[in-house]
Amino acid sequence: MLHQSLHDEAAAERFTHVLLVKSEPGSASQVVDQPLWWNDRFAVVAAVSLTYMLTPHTGTTAGAGYWSHGRAGDGARPSAPTGGCARLHDAGMARLSAKERARLPDSAFAYVDASGRRRLPIHDAGHVRNALARFGQVAFEDEAARDRARSRLLRAAKKHGIMPIGFISAQLQPQRKLPRGHVTFLLTDIEGSTELLRRLGDEYAPLLADIRRQVRTAVRQAGGREVSARGDDVFAVFERAPAAVEAALAIQRAMRAGAWPGGIDVRLRIGLHRGRPELTETGYVGISVHAAARICFAAHGGQIVLSAAVRAAVLESLPGGIGVSSIGAWRFRGLPEPIELFQLDAPDLPASFPPLRSAVPAQ
Repeated sequence: MLHQSLHDEAAAERFTHVLLVKSEPGSASQVVDQPLWWNDRFAVVAAVSLTYMLTPHTGTTAGAGYWSHGRAGDGARPSAPTGGCARLHDAGMARLSAKERARLPDSAFAYVDASGRRRLPIHDAGHVRNALARFGQVAFEDEAARDRARSRLLRAAKKHGIMPIGFISAQLQPQRKLPRGHVTFLLTDIEGSTELLRRLGDEYAPLLADIRRQVRTAVRQAGGREVSARGDDVFAVFERAPAAVEAALAIQRAMRAGAWPGGIDVRLRIGLHRGRPELTETGYVGISVHAAARICFAAHGGQIVLSAAVRAAVLESLPGGIGVSSIGAWRFRGLPEPIELFQLDAPDLPASFPPLRSAVPAQ
């Protein structure tokens, strides 16, 4: 078995790459160029396509061979196994000193955060391979920052003629990073978005971007994951229901503190629901997903509405001063049973709202 060691950033920037060859009796060999995490004893594959399995080279046609550097046809040869793992030469990337790093422009990094910290150098081919392998280890400020960094990295890969097979495979499979089992969904939606668009015109797009940043920040800080952001709504998921409540409160507080254009009142409705959906290649599927959406769209701007399932999961862990009040059982179009709903109350947030929208009280 190969073991993975964690290093500081300077050490982690020492990468090489390898040609993995998978061949089976009676079939043609398949070759893929992969980046490796290098340390003084052994290397560990950091971004490997699921098609390939890394095993010590045995000198036979079955299994995987290890190459130190180069591409098919370069005359590369498998290295001899060392202690059960193949030894690799540190030939893939020049060491980047602190002075050299400081002289690089911001454009030489895939990610520059809001405080100016620069991550993932991409100024040469070796560092692009490094960034591809380490991309999943970086804590981005929000999904928009991740998207920007991903785009810059892929452009750099194209510039240097690198085919990031394992990286693209990982980025296109959201089910790898979303939680399974019982989860809590959080949905947000902008109240009166059509009227806001009419009033703001060209200013609406930056307003929407600002709201999404606020929501994404709260979700990330509470330990949640964004599932999607379409139109005026954001869909997030949490393994722990209390974390979803924490994020919902932070979002509403940020919205009340926001300096919105023209002094207009911009409000979000938030719905929380808990269930056990199926996680597929395209995201979550199940009645709990539809229920979460119905609960969100029935709420009013500034309101946080949660199902009985969420209430049961958070009742013993609510922060001081936070309460839950019943707003009754409601029927929603397309859902087989009524849902008992509650409102999350906080002393610094509005507490009085009209009856729910797009729902019928259960008799």
